[in-house]
Amino acid sequence: WALKERKILFFYPDQHLGRNTAKKLGIPLESMNLWNPKKPYGGLEKENILNTKVMLWQGCCPVHMMFSSKQIDTIRAKDPEFKIISHPECSMEVVDKSDCAGSTDFIVKTIAASPAGSKWAVGTELNLVNRIAKENPDKTIVSINPFMCLCGTMNRIDLPHLTWALEQIKAGTPKNVITVQEPDRTLAKQALARMLEMSVTLSK
Repeated sequence: WALKERKILFFYPDQHLGRNTAKKLGIPLESMNLWNPKKPYGGLEKENILNTKVMLWQGCCPVHMMFSSKQIDTIRAKDPEFKIISHPECSMEVVDKSDCAGSTDFIVKTIAASPAGSKWAVGTELNLVNRIAKENPDKTIVSINPFMCLCGTMNRIDLPHLTWALEQIKAGTPKNVITVQEPDRTLAKQALARMLEMSVTLSK
């Protein structure tokens, strides 16, 4: 859809999600380039930019970067029965070595639909891995990274914090308000509206 609208798709903020998604859609790696926001013109020559189909922003999720292909090799060497499932924000090497990869919803549903007794090593945030394990007691579910830590940012998104935030809004004293200035606000709203519209279309 995006490439029909424009010649170049600028994908951000996660380069790995962009790379893995584009690759899955059949776009060759040679048609992708990495944009460094700290350098003029992304650190690229004009020719590189013009020959790009998917421009990847040089950003990543620090949690998903804690998984490696070596960890997958170690798991398979110890127990070949383990299936590897990863989130596409992991590096391309991890996704390529996984048995399957997909969104959080995909990971949850795939493991839930798997037969009792199956074994899964999961490459995503540890809170989610623990939740999936609790919801599927008939299966063995572990993190790809045996020394994985909880995501400090996502760990703050819980019921007590949500309740506190809503109570502050009700009291007329909202906290931690993020204000987006124009023209970014209008453009961001447009992008969000398009994303929701596409999500509804794809779910039908």
